[in-house]
Amino acid sequence: MKPIRALIADDHALVRAGIRALVEKIDDVSVIAETGEGGEALRLIKELKPDVVLLDVTMPGLSGLEVLAESRKHLPNVRVIILTVHDEAEYAMQALRAGAAGFLPKSAAANELQVAIETVSRGEIYVSDEVSRRTLLEYSRGRIEHRLALLTPRQREILTLIAEGLNTKDIGRRLNISAKTVESHRAQLMERLNIHDVASLVRFAIKVGLIRVE
Repeated sequence: MKPIRALIADDHALVRAGIRALVEKIDDVSVIAETGEGGEALRLIKELKPDVVLLDVTMPGLSGLEVLAESRKHLPNVRVIILTVHDEAEYAMQALRAGAAGFLPKSAAANELQVAIETVSRGEIYVSDEVSRRTLLEYSRGRIEHRLALLTPRQREILTLIAEGLNTKDIGRRLNISAKTVESHRAQLMERLNIHDVASLVRFAIKVGLIRVE
């Protein structure tokens, strides 16, 4: 598996050192940089293009949410986990609306950091158990529906047939289009959903109700 490259941004040196120590214990994850200032964090994100950023909300210069917003504009594939002393659901909602891939209160158990990093690296959203899942359910539904709305009707058809287990030739025959056209639609829908493997496409199709698991 390709190593996960992580960047840590927190304005407290001792906190950064603790986070780094925890991250460096995780297999296949390496810390490529750390900083305690928001503007520097954004510069490093643009320069180094890490896979995952562990980002504090309150920092001198740019705030964590400002860094998140700017990084989303320029590098939308960089996965950002917001770290904060606040564990209220409203803070999580704000972070997720801004484009965060994860939300982890600093009071969370140490092993949650590994789970969070691995989860967001798979393209999924991670929210700590300390934050109310029920409060975030409405947001999560809206996010999934928004992603589905990015697809054309034809792409939805192909996604459904992929999830049902049909291969490229079978889908082409079913829809009376060429296998090359199917492959083109599949590549486009994967890009729009930011999902790049069939297993994850199947999970997504189940979540949005395109297919049912008996």
